[in-house]
Amino acid sequence: MALEWIVVAYAAGAEAMMLLLLTLPGSNPLRHGLLSVTKTLLKPFLSILPFCFLLLLDIYWKYETMPSCKTLNSCSPSENLRHQKSTVKSQRNALLIAAAVAFYWLLYSVTKLVDRVEQLQFQIKKSVKKE
Repeated sequence: MALEWIVVAYAAGAEAMMLLLLTLPGSNPLRHGLLSVTKTLLKPFLSILPFCFLLLLDIYWKYETMPSCKTLNSCSPSENLRHQKSTVKSQRNALLIAAAVAFYWLLYSVTKLVDRVEQLQFQIKKSVKKE
């Protein structure tokens, strides 16, 4: 099960790096190349959304089927610690899912905005050359 979380973590990291590089000021030659790479990678990165949904369902299923200790005397300290670790791990994984989805949405929005800005700059240069 750890492999799925590694994939989500790397995808979120790649999305964050591309987002950071796209929004850096003053890197126009780098931005143009990165924009074309990012536009081609948006479709494959879209597959992270249903993948995150399935992992979120897995977290929910584990939470619902987790044995509970209703009273303090019914669980041993080691079982109690195991349940607490499992809860913390589930919360961490839910945050990772939220970060991956948020970074994808931000990357999509920023890519579309940067692409539109480049198109407008091209139109301005074209209209200036005509005059």
